[in-house]
Amino acid sequence: MRKLAFKQCTLAGSLSFEGIGVHNGQPVKMTLGPAAPNSGYLVERHGENGRQVGPVRVHCSNIASTALCTVVDLGNSLSVATTEHVMSALAGLGVDNAEISVNGPECPIIDGSARPFADAILEVGLQIQPEERRFIKITRPVTVRNNDAFAVLEPYNGRAFDVEIDFDNDVIGRQRMIMDWTPAKFYSEVAGARTFGFAQDAKVLRQAGFALGSSLENSIAIGPDGVLNPEGLRYEDEFVRHKLLDAIGDLALARFPIYGRFRSYKGGHGLNALVMNSLFSNPQNYEIVLASELPLEFEALDDLPEGLHAQSYLRSVG
Repeated sequence: MRKLAFKQCTLAGSLSFEGIGVHNGQPVKMTLGPAAPNSGYLVERHGENGRQVGPVRVHCSNIASTALCTVVDLGNSLSVATTEHVMSALAGLGVDNAEISVNGPECPIIDGSARPFADAILEVGLQIQPEERRFIKITRPVTVRNNDAFAVLEPYNGRAFDVEIDFDNDVIGRQRMIMDWTPAKFYSEVAGARTFGFAQDAKVLRQAGFALGSSLENSIAIGPDGVLNPEGLRYEDEFVRHKLLDAIGDLALARFPIYGRFRSYKGGHGLNALVMNSLFSNPQNYEIVLASELPLEFEALDDLPEGLHAQSYLRSVG
């Protein structure tokens, strides 16, 4: 056995998506493609009048807004919104380096989860790169709070997520999900969880310029008597699973995978961004380490080919 976790990965080919933005309601095209080792996630935006910005290596310091989604500022007055689902698919499946190109101000929502992006990544496969993977190892706890809500990054011998939500609503209520990350667990337990909202809030959100593209095809709608989607929920606790999906996507903007534990209670995009910025505010909070310096436990089979299909990768490490 040799540890695939030691090596960086990129996409083995290019992918294209078309859809609408869940907030602006406008058509958008997005492509994902391979990127060189040590590139991280590069985002390119094509704007009006032929303007183009990027590709820009994105980082939590680029976050411009966290109102209902994560918006990344690329400079030159151009940004890309709702990055969290595609970032979650990339990070959740162990892709270190990728280029994202969008021809509008928002990533496509597709079905409201990360599953369409993850399925496409599985289809094209992953390319193992020669450079060793790096991690951000948490060396002491970092906590941010907003009243009773909080987010924490803390030392842990592994990569773990502990997300809890608590809504004053009988349909959602209090839900918690704890997961030690592997690509297989991400795909089977998290990737398919859809974004959600309350039907009574729709009018106010649309007046404020949000949720203009939201529908039962891309969101779970919660009414006074339950879920309005005819097909119901994909998971009994789909709401907290989507919050965990969002957290994985937001934390992908840390630049390297985090080796430690993330915990949140009543969290969201704002606290996710705040805890990352707090982490990097003091170099004593973390250190950048090579994968070979860590006791990584998920392994892959010997004699991997030059290009590894992602489904084989999931089976071998999950």
